[in-house]
Amino acid sequence: MPYLNRADARIAYQLEGDSRSPILALAHSLGVNQSMWQPLLPLLLPDWQVLRFDLRGHGASSVTPAPLSVETLGQDLLALADHLGLSQFSFCGVSLGGLIGQWLGIHAAPRIRQLYLANTAMKFGEASAWNARIELVSAEGLAPVVAGTLQRWFTPEFLASQPARITPVRQMLESSDPQGYIAGCSAVRDADFRATACRIAAPTLVLAGSSDPVSTPADGRALAAQIPGAGYVELAAAHLACVEVPDAFAAALLGFASAG
Repeated sequence: MPYLNRADARIAYQLEGDSRSPILALAHSLGVNQSMWQPLLPLLLPDWQVLRFDLRGHGASSVTPAPLSVETLGQDLLALADHLGLSQFSFCGVSLGGLIGQWLGIHAAPRIRQLYLANTAMKFGEASAWNARIELVSAEGLAPVVAGTLQRWFTPEFLASQPARITPVRQMLESSDPQGYIAGCSAVRDADFRATACRIAAPTLVLAGSSDPVSTPADGRALAAQIPGAGYVELAAAHLACVEVPDAFAAALLGFASAG
């Protein structure tokens, strides 16, 4: 796997697909890695060259200590794009990845062709809840949070009927570096775009899951309402809609791209 070496971190990435196709960069959610996108790749590669990368603290990228900021994660992607000679690209981020997308839409809009903000919110919960999770993982590792995370990420029907598709996600969570996860928690805890999402200037589609208890449809609609001209799509899924309903997720992305 190739790497970008920054001054304070190594960022693992993969660039796949036809070099003549437009670029779509993908940013995963907290506690997993770029393999989260595997179910979507066959659906995206006919139309895009896909850039996946592991956020700091995740997968094969370096672990840097908390606190970590969404801005730093966004700058990692911009540095990676510079490294690859990409002046412009589309971006899709889920959950924490969607926070990165909001930062990009505000601070790097000229570089974004289309922005897809999936299963995300302008603000995720209260700091006290994130601090409690950080304390738990600091003391006991990831094991105590895995089951609850999966229950929030997927509908009960999907959990019961699709064990083969759940297992890779569980394994990513279980193998996640606790310090990297804690740093990611701090980035989510401190991100707040409620006063600035209105400054997102890139063409944007917000995707929500109708059964998402983490970033609810109300959160998705509120985010879309703040972004000038943003579209909104609601999918029959919970928090990881890209894993639960990959066909519908990809269709939403492709429909927005073709309409633009």
